[in-house]
Amino acid sequence: MNGRRAFSQFVSAVLAIGATPVLAVPPSAWVRFSGNKIVEVRVAGEADAGTHRKVTADDPVRMASVSKLFVALGVLRLVDQGALDLDRDVSDWLGWRLRNPAFPETPITLRLLLSHQSSITDADDYLIPLGDTMADKMKRPEVWDATHPPGTYFRYVNLNYPVIASVIEAATRERFDRVMAREVFTPLGVDACFNWTTCTPRKMARAVVLRSPTGDILRDDLRGKRPDCPVYLGDRSACDLAGYVPGGNGALFAPQGGLRISARDLARVGGVLTNPKSRFLSPKSRTLLFTPEWQFDGSNGDSEGGVFCRYGLGMHFLATPAASCKDDPVGDGVARLGHSGEAYGLRSGLWFDPVTRTGVAFFVTQVAADAAEGRSAFRAVEEEQLQDLQGQVHK
Repeated sequence: MNGRRAFSQFVSAVLAIGATPVLAVPPSAWVRFSGNKIVEVRVAGEADAGTHRKVTADDPVRMASVSKLFVALGVLRLVDQGALDLDRDVSDWLGWRLRNPAFPETPITLRLLLSHQSSITDADDYLIPLGDTMADKMKRPEVWDATHPPGTYFRYVNLNYPVIASVIEAATRERFDRVMAREVFTPLGVDACFNWTTCTPRKMARAVVLRSPTGDILRDDLRGKRPDCPVYLGDRSACDLAGYVPGGNGALFAPQGGLRISARDLARVGGVLTNPKSRFLSPKSRTLLFTPEWQFDGSNGDSEGGVFCRYGLGMHFLATPAASCKDDPVGDGVARLGHSGEAYGLRSGLWFDPVTRTGVAFFVTQVAADAAEGRSAFRAVEEEQLQDLQGQVHK
């Protein structure tokens, strides 16, 4: 199908989603890359319907769980420097004992946290307000899976990543958002940030406002200025980060989903990750990033209907050759890598084929929670974004 025709059909489909009409064409961006080159860009809608500012591929948006891949990149950079170890008990950095109370002798490592095999759950939510601590959060029994020991069961869990962020902070004695800026965004050459703290004013002024399918504002109506408070306060009113001790609460800057980055910059990151000559990661860490840590065998995890069948260190692997798996949104059997995102009416993704070094970065907004399912376990709107990848031939 012609790319422009497909994109036009996609916009029409999104406009039809939900019981009530949207207020305007939803902001969307799609960037295809080949190696280090951006080869095609498509955009639609207004980044800010209040000012009628048109969206561009350079406008940053809250990319949701694509954030997890970037956290993994930060961890691997620190592993390369000797500051972290994937297989060491994270209690050694945290300064308190992190254990599943049902399995107190089993240590929890960064490898298990990154690959969602830690036995932590989201049953008690993953938001921890300023003033509370990760240590107190992890004392709650509902946080833990009492049935499966760490390392034996996959469950996609947001709370794993605030724990990882706490470890990063404790090891570096620096706030998570600042570590990510130094170790990931600056070396990659992208103007990105977590919760808007380290993005430039120019980039922040281009923020994409996230709205519901009916047009209600959900996130990032910045109006040209930084948020008064960049962290979650809960029912508190005071936002005083001056006394915050790094390592105390890695949830503050939303490592599970708070990444703000543009579709173009996300595509550039895909180009770096697929470049075997890149020095961003050591060859060993790059190999680890491209290697699954877990594969679904029917009983060793929750595949969420076949969407998760292989997962690595913050990396989701697609097109698993198993009858129970529905993780091929492209439909051509190519084993692509990357990560998806879903929150506040947004669907996003960075997906690439490391063999051909081709892929796409995209986001679409104002998608209803009950949006039409696709032929795979992904939503139809996500499959629409990926269909232009079908039929590419390995060189």
